[in-house]
Amino acid sequence: MIDPGMPILMVDDFATMVKIIRNLLKQIGFENIDDASDGASALERARKKTYGLIISDWNMEPMTGYQLLGHLRAEGPNRTTPFLMVTAESKTENVLSARRAGVSSYIVKPFNTALLRTRIEQALSTTEAA
Repeated sequence: MIDPGMPILMVDDFATMVKIIRNLLKQIGFENIDDASDGASALERARKKTYGLIISDWNMEPMTGYQLLGHLRAEGPNRTTPFLMVTAESKTENVLSARRAGVSSYIVKPFNTALLRTRIEQALSTTEAA
């Protein structure tokens, strides 16, 4: 299930969180990890490259992860790419909004390697089944 060479785009405006998630992804076995510090730069990358998985924080400026998800689902090569939303926001309305927008899975911070692996496997298997 884990393809070490699968390209992953990780989006977070907090450099420490980027390092943490990158390390967790490497522990899981992923090696091909790009990152972006906000939704706008992530969208630019995603317009030029097809990813196997996108992991994004929700709260960023000038473009949120939620807005990024909307753009990706509407256009470009990553319309159907599994998208994992990572956030400190656990409000039910946010989770439901993300689901309606096409998020594959939702993780509330803090989380560990096991939970991240489970959510990634669920997102990838849902895509493969579609």
